[in-house]
Amino acid sequence: MTEPTAEQKIVKILSGKGNYLHEAELPDKTKFLISMPSKFRRNVWIKNGDFVIVDPIKEGNKVKGEISKVLTKDYIKYLRTANCWPEEFDEVKNEVSNRPPIEDSYSSSSSSDSE
Repeated sequence: MTEPTAEQKIVKILSGKGNYLHEAELPDKTKFLISMPSKFRRNVWIKNGDFVIVDPIKEGNKVKGEISKVLTKDYIKYLRTANCWPEEFDEVKNEVSNRPPIEDSYSSSSSSDSE
């Protein structure tokens, strides 16, 4: 595992936009498009809320970066111990973990239907 270089940024995936493009967010809430390189396509799946390291694309007008690493839980833990993890993303994690559990409406209705 390596730490991000000075040019690389850790971003949060907000949504998939199609054609291997994703909307991403920096710790300062700046949003922009990033692309998934062909080496990850059909091998790695990214969902909303995942974190990645991106390399900037200087000549890009709409697409501002390219994914260089997809961060796993272990990788994120390593980055936290190396003091490379943005504190703003810790707040996002706490907000998500404090949400109440989603109840499954199907399981409660199916038991009442059978008499």
